[in-house]
Amino acid sequence: MDIRKPISSQGGDSILKFLDLWKKQASVLKQKFGVAIEEIRMPLDDLTDVPIVYVQKDSIISILKFLKEDSEFEYRFLADITATDEESEPRFELVYNLFSHQNRCRIRVKVRVRESDAVATAVSVWEGANWAEREVYDMFGIRFDGHPDLRRILMDHRWVGYPLRKDYPLRGYQMFVDSEPVNLSLLEQDK
Repeated sequence: MDIRKPISSQGGDSILKFLDLWKKQASVLKQKFGVAIEEIRMPLDDLTDVPIVYVQKDSIISILKFLKEDSEFEYRFLADITATDEESEPRFELVYNLFSHQNRCRIRVKVRVRESDAVATAVSVWEGANWAEREVYDMFGIRFDGHPDLRRILMDHRWVGYPLRKDYPLRGYQMFVDSEPVNLSLLEQDK
């Protein structure tokens, strides 16, 4: 199945509907950020349903702020942050999925990250990035510089390893005979 083949839907073919806007946005990004934009993959040219903008790690926050605040873009909704393990260097691709309510379209921003590198937190751009970054840290081990509370969110804090890495054993069970102790200082902060 080729994802470039239009599928009839109530909203119409979104690729053809937004392609001109996406091309214009890609041009603006290349002009404004130059070499900080490593690559742009567009629908119909690549196997993708939305544009994928690869950016340099050091420029991610300025580019995300621009995508959110500029009137031509207005990608004000951070739908998700996730990652993929590519098993080669740079090992990870950090993925920001953004949505523009104004334009009713999406864009995907990716950063290639080495295993030993950290990425600046996007919490200053979207407060909602807080828990999504914690999940990426918990599952992949990608660190976020400046994050207000970077700790495990899904796994027990005693867990060793990162379950969504491709080198993590399929049966990498870890058993704890006692329950995780309650951190009373965190309960006091909630009061």
